[in-house]
Amino acid sequence: MGLLSPVIHQQWEWGPWECRKRKELLLRSGSPSLLPALNSRLPALLLLALDGTLGIAGGKPLQAPRRRPGRDLPAAATAMAQENAAFSPGPEEQPRRRGRQRYVEKDGRCNVQQGNVRETYRYLTDLFTTLVDLQWRLSLLFFVLAYALTWLFFGAIWWLIAYGRGDLEHLEDTAWTPCVNNLNGFVAAFLFSIETETTIGYGHRVITDQCPEGIVLLLLQAILGSMVNAFMVGCMFVKISQPNKRAATLVFSSHAVVSLRDGRLCLMFRVGDLRSSHIVEASIRAKLIRSRQTLEGEFIPLHQTDLSVGFDTGDDRLFLVSPLVISHEIDAASPFWEASRRALERDDFEIVVILEGMVEATGMTCQARSSYLVDEVLWGHRFTSVLTLEDGFYEVDYASFHETFEVPTPSCSARELAEAAARLDAHLYWSIPSRLDEKVEEEGLGEGAGEEAGADKEQNGCLPPPESESKV
Repeated sequence: MGLLSPVIHQQWEWGPWECRKRKELLLRSGSPSLLPALNSRLPALLLLALDGTLGIAGGKPLQAPRRRPGRDLPAAATAMAQENAAFSPGPEEQPRRRGRQRYVEKDGRCNVQQGNVRETYRYLTDLFTTLVDLQWRLSLLFFVLAYALTWLFFGAIWWLIAYGRGDLEHLEDTAWTPCVNNLNGFVAAFLFSIETETTIGYGHRVITDQCPEGIVLLLLQAILGSMVNAFMVGCMFVKISQPNKRAATLVFSSHAVVSLRDGRLCLMFRVGDLRSSHIVEASIRAKLIRSRQTLEGEFIPLHQTDLSVGFDTGDDRLFLVSPLVISHEIDAASPFWEASRRALERDDFEIVVILEGMVEATGMTCQARSSYLVDEVLWGHRFTSVLTLEDGFYEVDYASFHETFEVPTPSCSARELAEAAARLDAHLYWSIPSRLDEKVEEEGLGEGAGEEAGADKEQNGCLPPPESESKV
């Protein structure tokens, strides 16, 4: 069983045809060095099946058969190696990376569905918002049903009043005073209900003063009809004037880039407004969506982390007249502080950007969203300029809005870049004073040497110093 133990964990199994082919090639080659390779590759069941043919008995190793003359052993080994390479994964072949599910789509739609909501009555407590959030076909269906059912309901009541008073039995009696003149059936009652609720009043069907129950019903229908009009027209007006469509003209760049700005690594993306009516009080935010595990072992899926885009300095407040490049400086407080280019490519995250502001035409708050996955973050790129100066105005070329170009950018992390810059500053700080000290020392040594040389000259026959003359 010693030969079977390494076989069970093999990931690449051969079929009967491949095993038979390799067995014949092994028998022809007569090479003992190739037998362990075959033992480690064959499945356990095939080894047991080939027990008698290849000489496996009681777990003994395979014995090499006699080598036939005229057979080139290196050629056989090369052929087997080529065949094994065809069935084995290459050394440079890497498993395909699984695509990450977006939390927020590129068009801003949140890819989250609410499931197993048991307390559905909560939607009815806010019926107005529920109707506004419905799809257009459902909103139109509720709009038509609200009016049609109201008309039918009150039409049925008008018909019941006429039927109960006996108006339908005295249609030809001119001395009879009905509740509603010229109401001769359910269709006439339905039409009178429409005229009453919509205040059309054609004048052919008129309520008389001899019907107090009809007067009360007329008041109730007028009040309830006004409420239905206000509710349904308000819903349709809010749904039509929703600023969601305004967000369709707020565009984000298709990619985010990482490059140097003022010597520091920055994560950047671009936003723009296609309309001439601007977004008032526009502000930008960025969130990093990434799962994490706490020190206690708690797994937090889709953990949200703020990415600073200038909140402390006020740079997150935008005057969005022309496209702007939003920058997140990768500093010690950034979650990308220790992320190099290679580490960023292996990471799994999503960056959600949110642009908010008020629509200048309506004053309603508008929000536009987009996101960037790992594959949509380009390291060492910069955005192409889209603003040009024309004769008396600036022109924005949105054809180049998503274009980027490569720039020299270090592949190390922002932390390593800051440490290298700190070491360079420290070297310059200590090297400049040391060089100045060396110059001072050299000048001091030169002056001392000059004084000693002058003293030697005086002692060798030159004029004595003034002190020696005074002493004499």
